[in-house]
Amino acid sequence: MNALIIDDNRIARETLRQLATQVADLTVAAECASAMEAYNFLRKGQADLLLLDIEMPGMTGLELTETLGDKRPVIVFVTSKRDYAVEAYELNVADYLVKPVLPARFVRAIDRVREVLNSNREETSVQEDEFVFIRDGGVMRRLKLDHILYAEAMGDYVKLHTPERFYAAHTTLKNLEERLPAHRFLRVHRSYIVAVDKIDTLQDGALVINGKAVPVADAYRNTLNGRMNIL
Repeated sequence: MNALIIDDNRIARETLRQLATQVADLTVAAECASAMEAYNFLRKGQADLLLLDIEMPGMTGLELTETLGDKRPVIVFVTSKRDYAVEAYELNVADYLVKPVLPARFVRAIDRVREVLNSNREETSVQEDEFVFIRDGGVMRRLKLDHILYAEAMGDYVKLHTPERFYAAHTTLKNLEERLPAHRFLRVHRSYIVAVDKIDTLQDGALVINGKAVPVADAYRNTLNGRMNIL
C-alpha cells in the first residue's frame, strides 16, 4: 500500500511516517503540508491511502475528501479533535484516529484499510447487465439482477434485497447506481435504488415492493412517475 501523509504540522507528519515504517506492506509515497498540495499530487501521482488531517489552513481535510469524489484513495482521518467524527464517517472514510495515535490503534486502522482495498478489488461488478458479483462471507457469489428488488444504503455497506434474503456489499449507493443498468433500476431516495419492474404500488410518498414500503423523495418523484407508465 502506498500512503500519502497530509498534515500542516511537521512533527505530526514525522510521527505518522515513523508509525508507517513499522507496517511491512505500507510505504509512504509522499508528505504534503496542505490539502491543496495533496490535491495537486493526486492529479499526477497515485496513493492507495490518505492519512489526512482535518483542520489545515486553506482547504480542510473534509473539503479535500469531498473534492476527490468517489474515485479517491481510501482515507483515514488523523486529527487532534473528536468533533468531526460524525461528519467524517458520513464521507465513508475507513477510520478516524485522534492524536496522539498509539501504534496498536494505528495498526488496527491499517488493517481496516487493507480490508477495504481487498473488498474494492472484488466489490460489486456488473457483467452484461445480467448479474452482479458480491462478496458473501468469504465467497464471491453471483446474484442475478432479476432477483434484486431494491438496494438500501446502510453506512459503509449497501444491502441488496431479494425475495428470500438480503446481501451486504461493501460499496456506496452512488457507485452501485453507476454500475446497475439505468433502464432497470432507478434511484428514488438518497438511501434507496429500486428495480422498476418490481414495484407493486405507489402512493403517499412511498412505493411498495414485495410488501416492503420504500420512501420516495420529492426530488425523484417526477422521474419515477415518468417511468411508471401511468395511464
